Amino acid sequence: MEPMTTRLNKYLSEAGYCSRRAADKLIDEGRVTINGVVPEMGTKVIPGDEVKVDGKTILNDAKKRIYIAFNKPAGIVCTTDRGVEKDNIIDYINYPSRIFPIGRLDKDSEGLILLTDDGDIVNKILRASNNHEKEYIVTVDKPISQTFVQRMSSGIPILDTITKQCEVQKLSTFEFKIILTQGLNRQIRRMCEYLNYEVQSLKRTRIMNIHLKSELGSYRDLTDLELSTLNETLKDSKKSI
Repeated sequence: MEPMTTRLNKYLSEAGYCSRRAADKLIDEGRVTINGVVPEMGTKVIPGDEVKVDGKTILNDAKKRIYIAFNKPAGIVCTTDRGVEKDNIIDYINYPSRIFPIGRLDKDSEGLILLTDDGDIVNKILRASNNHEKEYIVTVDKPISQTFVQRMSSGIPILDTITKQCEVQKLSTFEFKIILTQGLNRQIRRMCEYLNYEVQSLKRTRIMNIHLKSELGSYRDLTDLELSTLNETLKDSKKSI
């Protein structure tokens, strides 16, 4: 009977070291070794192999995965590069083990962002083709008209494309809710700017079935129900981009 094997990028992802995409980059740069040898892309790991990144041994011990929901304040940057940004999300949370954010939330925005050590779920959620919903509450600088709501929901030309149709609901004179299924760079702010509105505040309140329930600047573990529902939603998603 042949031993069970795991592709190297999946091994690093399941070990909580990084996403598969990031693992592929590390492998391509020659920073990963298996038993002291720099492997080719696509090489598989078998039980007993010693995998190292930059000389540090990486263990894939099937530990309990970490899934947290963080209420990010404005001013915090969603990067794991702690040497680049002083106000980065990793230093701010100061979690006792290695985690990384799933996607991004603009520095000027606040609200829900998920963090984990599970590289596979990162790739599943980030796949644009999966059309996962994200909900935001936005305050703008001028009274919201019905024309604004209609145009925002039907598609706005930004970044050399037309935004997908989406749900937009006026909540008050200056506040609206929007549900997106795509994540273009600074999408909501650009959409508003196109219609001559300026965003005053932007808060993400939901990602798929996960709702914002923690105080600003704090985080919580996902519940078993949230996690099982999330995994059920993702079960048909491809793991890598």
